[in-house]
Amino acid sequence: MGGVFWWKWNSRPISDDKTPIRIVIPRGRSASQVAQELYKKGLIRSPFVFKFYVQLTGKTKNIQAGEFQLSPNLSIPEILEVFSKGPLQLWVTVPEGLRREEIAGRFIEGLEMQGAQAETFGQEFLESSEGKEGFLFPDTYLFPRNATASAIVKVMNQTFEKKIDDELRGVIAKSDFTLEETITLASIIERETKTSEERPIVAGIFMNRIDIGMGLQADATVQYAVASERCTVDSGQCNWWPILTKEDLAIDSPYNTYKFKGLPPAPIANPGLSSIKAAIYPEDSDYFYYLHDPGGKIHYAKTLSEHNENVRKYLGK
Repeated sequence: MGGVFWWKWNSRPISDDKTPIRIVIPRGRSASQVAQELYKKGLIRSPFVFKFYVQLTGKTKNIQAGEFQLSPNLSIPEILEVFSKGPLQLWVTVPEGLRREEIAGRFIEGLEMQGAQAETFGQEFLESSEGKEGFLFPDTYLFPRNATASAIVKVMNQTFEKKIDDELRGVIAKSDFTLEETITLASIIERETKTSEERPIVAGIFMNRIDIGMGLQADATVQYAVASERCTVDSGQCNWWPILTKEDLAIDSPYNTYKFKGLPPAPIANPGLSSIKAAIYPEDSDYFYYLHDPGGKIHYAKTLSEHNENVRKYLGK
């Protein structure tokens, strides 16, 4: 009898207070961690009882990541009922190196849009982000399901402005490049590299090529040009970063860095802070070439003959 009374007492609401309390559940939080957060917020009497009830009823999947409004007058079963209806705001992760069109797709999927709503959002996102390629900072964001495309673009751009602090802007101001040129280079580095360690070296390689009037010869810029010509935001499962053919390398586009020297006209993707810092602080070296082997390891070369040997050795061409 004592155990039943204890169980019922700890499952009851904390009080009759209906004041809403905001709670944000990050992705990957366990039932135990959620219980502790609810307890800290004064929403449950016992973390142990909450966790046990969730496991006993098999409602672990009811606890989704996102923002919820709860109040102290809710019992544990009622709190789980609120969780089961889904969050008011949802987490959406935007990885580094995506184009605007891909970012629009991430939000359409993450905010669970469908049909006409998804189509309208995609169009509005591209309109709102026109001229902002490269300046939509990759991060994990929390937005309401009905967030407008313009509001999302504004927040992503504001995040970029915060991440590029006065120190970084000062270094850029003293360099030979404008902020947009730096971000353009960073976007190429983002698409051409795999690790933070190799990015400053590849940035230095691009600088070496620019210094001698050599084309950047970055496949990612050609991929951008090809996809821009072939794809539209509503074209379904479009490959925005296609495997290139010899014909693709001859495309007549200012983004074709095999055909035109120097930086392309604008960023080709939205880089993360690691690639931006690499563009600002390139590492000096005598390298002019690089390639990734099938395992993803990068190999550098100082001369074309060394590079051709790396191609033969690691790519079998």
